[in-house]
Amino acid sequence: MQKFLVRRFLVAIVTVIVVSLVIFIMSRAAGDPRALLLDDYSTMEDWDRLGEALGLDKPYYQQYGIFIKDALRGEFGESIQQGRPAMHIVLEHLPATLQLATASFALSLLIGVPLGIISAVKRGSLVDQFGRAVALVGQSAPPFWLGIMLMFFFSVHLGWVPPFGREDPRGVILPAITLGWFYAAANLRLIRSAMLDVLDSEYIKLARAKGVPSRTIILKHALRNAVIPALTFAGVTLGALVTGSLVTETVFAWPGLGKLAVDALFGLDYALLQAVVIVFTLLYVTASFLVDVLYAVIDPRIRYT
Repeated sequence: MQKFLVRRFLVAIVTVIVVSLVIFIMSRAAGDPRALLLDDYSTMEDWDRLGEALGLDKPYYQQYGIFIKDALRGEFGESIQQGRPAMHIVLEHLPATLQLATASFALSLLIGVPLGIISAVKRGSLVDQFGRAVALVGQSAPPFWLGIMLMFFFSVHLGWVPPFGREDPRGVILPAITLGWFYAAANLRLIRSAMLDVLDSEYIKLARAKGVPSRTIILKHALRNAVIPALTFAGVTLGALVTGSLVTETVFAWPGLGKLAVDALFGLDYALLQAVVIVFTLLYVTASFLVDVLYAVIDPRIRYT
């Protein structure tokens, strides 16, 4: 168990390092922020002076070394656009993203898992067909289109919920549905497939032959074995919901990290963009690591793979 955890932890560390290098290179490739900060009347001296202030006058390998050294202390420099520490801005927007991710995660489980179980137990019925239709739409509809359609019907046409923003507590409903529907559909398909495999196994047939009640077979025997792959997906889902909120937050003007990343990208705000991506990576890697640990506890065979 200890060797398994050490291997997973080392993989997590390497992942963070690789992501830090990629985001450092990509943020520089997006363009020079001095082109936005200086006007047409600026001189070359102004250009060089601003580059020195922002640390852009040094070679890339030195810039990356400074970036890593500061990142280990939790410092990512000041936002070029807002003139404040980048990490402070990220932490201000983090609760909104966590709220949206939690609501979407709960929605994906509350819809996907029960519908998956019922679809498997009632295979071929109208309920099963309905569940498969929900899964098809959920996994094929683009999030931006789904968000706009939900906004049009439930906000503009019916007026039940606000169309954007976080001021009204009901404002989280439409973004949570938009972000969580894909994962609800994926949970439905995964649980249904796993349940069908378990229900067709020999030990389930033996339990039925012995007269074990159907409720006990489904909840105690079938679901317990079918939930293992779903548990892994649930952990990955939680990380993906946090990091995959860019489109949804932009559509609904949700003041989270996703919208902050988009604004930083268009504003060529190196420091802010790097801080957002590193926080995204840490959240995703932490969720994946915890799932690996939980998976190894549930299924001891995983420890030795």
